[in-house]
Amino acid sequence: MTKRDYYEILEVSKSASKEEIKKAYRKKALQYHPDRNPGDKSSEDKFKEAAEAYDVLSSDEKRQRYDQFGHAGVSGPQGGGGYSGGFDMDDIFSRFGDVFSDFGFGGFNGGFGSRGGGRNVRKGTNIRVKVKLNLEEISEGVEKKIKVRKLNLCKACNGTGAKDSSSFHTCSSCRGTGYVTRVQRTILGNMQTSAPCSACGGEGKIIVNRCTKCSGEGVVNEEDIITLNIPAGVANEMQLSVSGRGNAARRGGVNGDLIVLIEEEKHPEFVRDENNLIYDLLISIPDAILGIPVEIPTLDGRVKVKIEPGTPSGKLLKLRGKGLPSVNGYGRGDLIVRILVFIPSSVSKDDRKLLEKLNESYSFSPETAKKDKSFYDRFKNYFE
Repeated sequence: MTKRDYYEILEVSKSASKEEIKKAYRKKALQYHPDRNPGDKSSEDKFKEAAEAYDVLSSDEKRQRYDQFGHAGVSGPQGGGGYSGGFDMDDIFSRFGDVFSDFGFGGFNGGFGSRGGGRNVRKGTNIRVKVKLNLEEISEGVEKKIKVRKLNLCKACNGTGAKDSSSFHTCSSCRGTGYVTRVQRTILGNMQTSAPCSACGGEGKIIVNRCTKCSGEGVVNEEDIITLNIPAGVANEMQLSVSGRGNAARRGGVNGDLIVLIEEEKHPEFVRDENNLIYDLLISIPDAILGIPVEIPTLDGRVKVKIEPGTPSGKLLKLRGKGLPSVNGYGRGDLIVRILVFIPSSVSKDDRKLLEKLNESYSFSPETAKKDKSFYDRFKNYFE
């Protein structure tokens, strides 16, 4: 299904300010919120669609990529958005509740109730780690094993925090529902709201005898070894998300995510320019004049290249497909060889005499260059 334009979804212009985008999103979210449209799948889809549009357009970085590349610029790992499946309701309620704070609703959950009456689902916190990669690893993709200290589910109590199944009793404040309800007057009229029960923390039950290993928390701090499969073509400061490998939630719920920040190591020979690689080849004046066969390093071995006679300093040679792959799988970049002719800062007496003699030669005279149209064309093209 083709995605709609984000500006069209929020009904704002492409020059809209952040405040205008926020107001437009708030209007759409209030219109299509599930608690105002119970059981309406179409409204729920529009609610999610508006949240996705707001997430992109409220971020300067994501908005710039979207304006330049459209949906492709904010989808998948390179875009950092990950919208192939859209937002789920938990994402929206946890990330954008502050948009409604000035209405006195206290966020999505506090403002409109419990989204169907279910208990509050805890989510563990995310963990952020840095992974260093060299260009060879980025070129092929790599498997990395990293040690991470994190909260894991307590195996002794299976994450319940209780010594055994008889160590619970039903919360008397919420009668086991995990929520207390009240009617609140707002600018939209009377609205019934639900909030997690403060007595039991929204669990509907209270632990009598706590697990001795985790002290009733349901989680323990342990060191984990996590295997990461990093795709080819990632770039410096790119973030990858590994779902469910973050901290476990206290006494049940869902794990947070592991956020992997790519740190690209400096290469001794190549400079990266997006998916292209740049290599500086230093040659002598005689080699530039006479031409010479050379071997150029690449990420997968050395290749032979012929430097043509009369090659000027600064000339660029392109080795197609010898760069880095696109992280989205769309081909490879090139290896750009930049020719640099070495000019010594000082010479010996013998070399000076030789150079003075060459300077008298017709071939080395600037007047010869003036008559050589091809030279001026090459010189002109170099600076254009």
